[in-house]
Amino acid sequence: MSTEKNAPKQSAPAAQTAITPTRAQDYPEWYQQVVRAADLAETSDVRGCMVIKPWGYALWENIQRSLDKMFKDTGHKNAYFPLFIPLSYFEKEAEHVEGFAKECAVVTHHRLKPGVKADGKQGLIPDGELQEPLVVRPTSETIIGASFAKWVQSYRDLPLLINQWANVVRWEMRTRLFLRTAEFLWQEGHTAHATSEEAMEETLKMLEVYADFAENWMAMPVVKGEKTEGERFPGAVHTYCIEAMMQDRKALQAGTSHFLGQNFAHASEIKFSDADGKVSYAWTTSWGVSTRLIGGMIMTHADDDGMVLPPRLAPSHIVISPVTHKPETAQAVLDYCNKLAADLRKIPYFGRTVEVEVDNRDIRGGDKTWQWIKKGIPVRVEVGPRDMEQDSVFMARRDRGHKEKTSVKRDEFVATIHSVLEDIQGTLFARAKAHREQNTQRIDSRAEFEAFFGARNEAEANESGGGAVKGGFALVHYAPDRKVEEELKTKFAVTCRCIPLEGADEPGTCIFTGKPTTRRAIFAKSY
Repeated sequence: MSTEKNAPKQSAPAAQTAITPTRAQDYPEWYQQVVRAADLAETSDVRGCMVIKPWGYALWENIQRSLDKMFKDTGHKNAYFPLFIPLSYFEKEAEHVEGFAKECAVVTHHRLKPGVKADGKQGLIPDGELQEPLVVRPTSETIIGASFAKWVQSYRDLPLLINQWANVVRWEMRTRLFLRTAEFLWQEGHTAHATSEEAMEETLKMLEVYADFAENWMAMPVVKGEKTEGERFPGAVHTYCIEAMMQDRKALQAGTSHFLGQNFAHASEIKFSDADGKVSYAWTTSWGVSTRLIGGMIMTHADDDGMVLPPRLAPSHIVISPVTHKPETAQAVLDYCNKLAADLRKIPYFGRTVEVEVDNRDIRGGDKTWQWIKKGIPVRVEVGPRDMEQDSVFMARRDRGHKEKTSVKRDEFVATIHSVLEDIQGTLFARAKAHREQNTQRIDSRAEFEAFFGARNEAEANESGGGAVKGGFALVHYAPDRKVEEELKTKFAVTCRCIPLEGADEPGTCIFTGKPTTRRAIFAKSY
């Protein structure tokens, strides 16, 4: 007779999650499913492009609004420049055109006419070949340089501090929503200065703006650093970046700021007369971030139930769901919820007021709750007849488990909502920073480096998300060498992310070449 003692042990059932597969099962597919479940974006019928849906676009608008103020607070003005750039403009700066040549979309005709298509069928075919092809803007240094050459004549015209909010096209072969698409939205700053020192000060100032925004608005900790020559922006003298660690331990380049020296000024003839009448070439910079930031937020904060939004950028902060099972109390509960929403909307919160959704849709309460969990709204509130009678609300925070709910007196909820939102913001940043610190390792030999990024056993692979990534951030002594970087990229899909700007000098020996070094660099797999 069998006994309970001798029966085989049953493994605990896996916890149900709103997103399948989970991060541990298939991180790339998990990412795609979070984007869909949060209703942020979808793929377009146009190859490699995306449709940004209202919830995702509201997130981008909040990013745009916040950054735009930071740019204007540092003296920059917005302008707009053409989408189409004559091919000859690109040819003026050889390194720049070489760097972007494989990604360019090019317009060669200016009209259509009826005719026989390549497949032999009747249809519309291009007609009216352009005398000079037009490149669809992959970045705007050359076209903006042409305008700067007209605008800058004297030292009195400098510094010229311009920003553009626009779309760009880079003909990517392998695309992923927000992270890498053929067309994406961004901002690009372009400035001209009288001296190299002033231009370098601008370059580093904007890097600080990006780092401030990433950490204090996105709740995403970043490392500020300089790119090696092999990773530098085409045509730049120095490229600086902010690098963040995602949950799968890969790096994401979240923003760049470039000191262009006089390279583009020579190419575009941006010259000025100084106080003594001497004519000199200007010193220029450029800097930019894009909708890739939304991808960074997803991979930094989202979990196996969907998106988790930092409150300072969330499209809405609170959703109030009236619980109206009985027709005789439904209107009173709805009125109570609308009055609560009106009071909350009066509360200032980081350049706007607290934004509230009252969800009175006629669908199951559970479905409604899970839709908002997946969208990542920071605070969920339920109000039923009993709550109304007690002048209370039932509250849940997105940074905690979905079953963790608390009854709070209405007035207390209104009085403390600002601090609750800020506590969520701080919690998300602290989690992400702890994750980065746990997965950053100082490495002092090539063998240790290769083990850090090498093959993993099955248990380790499952633990880290399908075995896609080994390691994390490797801090190593490194003397920049293009051949070394090409070898590491080929063998391990690892790149030098940056040489951090902060931290004390630390003399050492490059683990790849044996050359003396003064600082450590960060190596990682990346997006």
